[in-house]
Formats: sequence, C-alpha cells, structure tokens
Amino acid sequence: MSDNDATKIKGLDDGTGTVESERLQTMASRQRKLIQHLENAKMRVMNKVYGICRETNKLIFKERLKAVPHATLNIEAKQKKL
Repeated sequence: MSDNDATKIKGLDDGTGTVESERLQTMASRQRKLIQHLENAKMRVMNKVYGICRETNKLIFKERLKAVPHATLNIEAKQKKL
C-alpha cells in the first residue's frame, strides 16, 4: 500500500469518527431536552396544573399524556399550532 492510499484511508477514518461524534452529540442533546421537559412536567404536577392545556385551560386526555408525558397542549390546541 502506498503512502497516498494510507492517507486516503486515514481521511476516511477521520470522517467516520466525526460523523459518529456528531451523532452522539445530537443524541445527548435530545436526551438533555427530554429530561428538561420531564422536569418541567414534574413542576406542573407539584403546582397542580399538570394535564391542563396551557392554551385552552382544558384537560389533556390521559391517552395523550401517556404517549407524551410532558405535553402542555391538548390535541385541539396542538392542531391549531400546526
């Protein structure tokens, strides 16, 4: 193998490492965001406003909260936002 070939392979390895590093950073960022959402939901439980839509002040259905425990909007309000 020539030095040029070895350099090309090394460059590919560096690129793969960068992609993997970016993927891990993205995953960590998503996890931090989810944890913050859940902490906020915990505060809403303590303040006795968990499960109440912040836009309509109506209850958020249990099914929605089971699917998205940190939801702050009921389906009606969420659809209006889209």
